[in-house]
This record gives sequence, structure tokens and C-alpha cells, in this order.
Amino acid sequence: MPNTPSNTKNMMTLVTVTGATGFIGRHAVDALLAAGYRVRALCRSPEPALVAAGAEVVRGDVLDKDSVTAAVDGATFVVHGAGLVSRNPADASTMLRLHTIGTRNVVGAAVDAGVQRVIHLSTSGTVAVGTDPDMVYREDDAPPFEQLARFPYYLSKWLAERAAADLVDGTRTELVTLNPSLALGPGDVRGSSTEDVRRYLKREIPIVPSGGFSFVDARDVADVVVAALSKGRPGERYLLGAVNLTFAQFFERLEQVSGVKGPAMAITLPRSMTTWGIGFLEKAASLVGATLPVTQIEAEMASSFWYCDSRKAERELGFEARDAGQTLLDTVKDIRGERPRVKTVTSLPTTSVPPDGARA
Repeated sequence: MPNTPSNTKNMMTLVTVTGATGFIGRHAVDALLAAGYRVRALCRSPEPALVAAGAEVVRGDVLDKDSVTAAVDGATFVVHGAGLVSRNPADASTMLRLHTIGTRNVVGAAVDAGVQRVIHLSTSGTVAVGTDPDMVYREDDAPPFEQLARFPYYLSKWLAERAAADLVDGTRTELVTLNPSLALGPGDVRGSSTEDVRRYLKREIPIVPSGGFSFVDARDVADVVVAALSKGRPGERYLLGAVNLTFAQFFERLEQVSGVKGPAMAITLPRSMTTWGIGFLEKAASLVGATLPVTQIEAEMASSFWYCDSRKAERELGFEARDAGQTLLDTVKDIRGERPRVKTVTSLPTTSVPPDGARA
């Protein structure tokens, strides 16, 4: 967008972004450019779309210290979002290396360059996950080590958070960590975040899991990234979620906006039966050379509860989630490649706390 009096003050301020081609990262680049910031993106390929949008692209990788040093040179702020999202246990070592070493390289270079503030894009799953359906997690809750030990992605992101905090300790560089829940909305080119919605639309999800989760619009997270450059307390983390729903409730909302019926097996299985049953079926399927549409680790994740309380981000960062029903509609339309059209959507309650039994 053209520079206006409200954003021209940011024109000389450089923000270096890692993970700029990812789902949230790409929205963050757009939001930063719209706010008038100069944006430099560290990318492994030329990325002409980013250049066309107005960003400077520096070729490199977060695992390459020299390219990271070049990317942060002269930056006032760094937004670190580079990473790999995977539920495949075979990717565990790759995620561990990328998230821990990559974060150490980026944050270390930022400290050495005298960067004012680093915004670390993490995930709500480093704190907001457990087995209690009545628990809504806050930023200061204890790390969920039992779950982290089983879910490699979230363990690697927790370790990355610790690495970042250790590197800025005692320095003049500030660190603010953002912990968004599942990101939905348009623009997930790689499908890493909206894959479950794609699978729902293809009717590839066979059962209703017993757990629940939170989701947030990627565009709203991007707005918080911009706000966090000047707001938020150094050393703090901020959970970002628009609404907490059981999977049954989520499928009901998806059916409303998509017209696609939910799982044919409309029953909710208890956690123990879900994980044991999927594990047994996985082994049986492997004997005949078949695969299941749901893996054991996915079943375990879907049997957990990922509820988060976003009121701290609302108070301190001005986080304001758009209507959750609109996010779902925009996600479905984007996956289908549909042009925007007028459609009535019954609003979902945009709340970070389930109505019954939740911690006040």
C-alpha cells in the first residue's frame, strides 16, 4: 500500500524476517510492508513474489551463519519464523536441528548486530496442551513435558524458545515470543497448517477425536507481529487463539461453512481407545502394505486438549481476533480456489475460554 502519514515514520526502519515464505511469515511480511517498514527476507530461493511486494530478499538459510549475519546487518528488528511443521516422527531430527540451531544462529546474530528486539514466532503447543478438557492454559503454566516428549515438533519449538531466551539474557536485545495456536485462513500455500481442513473437505477424517483445540487467523497473528515491535514486555510470551472448540464442535462449524458432512463415524472415542486403536490398526495395515489416513501420533494429538487463554495478548499487544466463522469460511474458499462471494456466516463465540469448567 502507498505510504501515508500514519506509516511514513517507519520507512527507515528495517525488519529482517526469517520464514517469510511460510503461512504466517508471508502474512507478516505483508503486514509489515503495509505499516511502512522496510522488510528484508532471508530466503533459500529468489522469491520474486516477495520482491514484487516490496521486500528485499537475501539468499541464505538460518543454518548458514554467514547468510544470517548478512540478513540482520543494519536491522532494528528481527522476526524469526523459519521452521518446519511436521507430524512425521522421521522429521524429528530435522526439526530439532532447524529449530534449535537455526534459532541460535538468528538470535545470536541479532544480539551481535545490536538488534533492538527479536520477535520469535513459536507455537501455543510449547505450553498449552494436556489431557484435562477443563484446562485453559496461560503463558506461565508449567511446560507440558509429558506431551512434548511424544510430539517432536513441539519439543523442538520449546527448546528453540529456551535457546532464544538464553542468548538474549544479559544483553541489550529484547525478546518477545508469540505463541499462536493452529493458524487458519487464506494463503497457506504449502498446506502445512490447513491440511486437516483439506482432509475434512475430502472426507478423509474417519472419526471424531475426543480432544479439543484452539485456532487463530494467520492474518491476525501477522497484525500482532507488527504490534509486538513496539508493544509487549521483553522476555514475555503471548498466547494467540481466537476460539477453543472440541473437534466435534469444529466439524459442525466446518460443515456449516463448507456444506460437507462430517465424519461418517459420528462418535467420540475416549483418548485411550483412540490411541490404542489407531496404533493397532497401523500395525495391521503395515502387514498388508496399506496405510491409514490417521497416524498414531495424529490420534494422540487429536485426543489432547490445546485450549489457550489469549487475554494477556489482548491487554498488552492489542490482539483482536476476527470472527472465527469468517476465518473458517475464508480457509475453505481458499482451499477450493473460490473467488470471494457474499455468504452469511453464523458467528462463532470469539473467546479464549470454554464456557464450562474452565479456569477463571
